[in-house]
Amino acid sequence: MPKQIVITAGSTTVRAELNDSATALAIRAALPIEGRANRWGGEIYFTIDVEADLEDDAREVVEAGELAFWPPGRAFCVFFGSTPASSGSQIRAASPVNVVGRVTEDLAPLWDVPDGARVSVGRG
Repeated sequence: MPKQIVITAGSTTVRAELNDSATALAIRAALPIEGRANRWGGEIYFTIDVEADLEDDAREVVEAGELAFWPPGRAFCVFFGSTPASSGSQIRAASPVNVVGRVTEDLAPLWDVPDGARVSVGRG
């Protein structure tokens, strides 16, 4: 059953939900989490205090609005558009990620989040 969360990045706030994967459950247990936004094209990511291995369904190609965890960097990722690794219309992570949920609102405001903005994720 999806778990509601709120992501605030700079002056932008979006609602999202976490799925029931093992990685999502670990993230939910760590909430609230905070960091500084790193921008990589249409992705915001930041390091969190969660460790997880790649899950069996980990993938590099994601959809706009998906939330993911990148194990090599212990990073929480919000995908909302093309990244430098993207090809054509695909949204591509730097390497496989565990998809942990999705944003449930308009993604357009995420384009306005600057690199270095304060990010917080809490229960919704």
